[in-house]
Amino acid sequence: MQDYTADQGLANIKLLAVDMDLTLLADDGSMPDGMAERIRALTDAGVVFCPASGRPVPTLLLGFSGCEDTIAVCGDNGGNVLYRGEVVYRDRLEPALWREVAARAVAAGDNVPVLCCYDHATCLWRDRAHYVGIHKYYKEIRWVDSYDEVTDESNKFSLLFPAYDAEPAFRDIYQPEFGDRLYTTNAGREWIDFMNLGVSKGAGVAHLCESLGIDIADAAAVGDTYNDIPMLEKVGHSFIVANAESHMEAHARFRVPSNNDRGVAVLIDAILAAKARA
Repeated sequence: MQDYTADQGLANIKLLAVDMDLTLLADDGSMPDGMAERIRALTDAGVVFCPASGRPVPTLLLGFSGCEDTIAVCGDNGGNVLYRGEVVYRDRLEPALWREVAARAVAAGDNVPVLCCYDHATCLWRDRAHYVGIHKYYKEIRWVDSYDEVTDESNKFSLLFPAYDAEPAFRDIYQPEFGDRLYTTNAGREWIDFMNLGVSKGAGVAHLCESLGIDIADAAAVGDTYNDIPMLEKVGHSFIVANAESHMEAHARFRVPSNNDRGVAVLIDAILAAKARA
């Protein structure tokens, strides 16, 4: 795999979609210094910056305070896409489908089900002990005794695995049982996400590019794990961070420094420098 400096088309990039955990954010969850200034510089250079994450839109926006009127946001793995605060695309899960996943997950008992409802999450009272793990991603949580009483619209159903064993559960249980009816993906070792077929970060970025009149060949993406694969394979400029697992090398053309070495910031600086030279 080539270093990011081998990409001769950096000056052509018009949209940069960036995963959050273990990609933009360091292991300690911190953002690179100077990101607000970099985002403003990208905007001035004609590049749309877009955090693309399994996180919901409200949580994503909290991390980019002051930039809401310039950035795009691809939340819920592509199920909720906004640009400058306006909805570009929003998906909806059929209740019968997510209730089936919920019943299977509740019966298994080794996970924490989370119903993702655009601006809040709905969780079971039985899982209050896992509040910290849920609240990291969902700042507004509604607690219920049973999902039977829930009528809120949703675009994603997620399972939190506190023992970090989401990958074997995905492989052995949830992908075989639901993969033909729902897009089922790992978000690292801690989460499994369920969306409608056709919903992904890649589809979300494509919706955004279509809305903005940007050729997908002029879009770039940076990621580290499974749920980043669709957007890496969709865009014209694909990058993984150096800390990505080795299997991700098959899905991107270039590598940037690790999340702890602030690889996304390094790439942004290279894009800005290339545009300045063009």
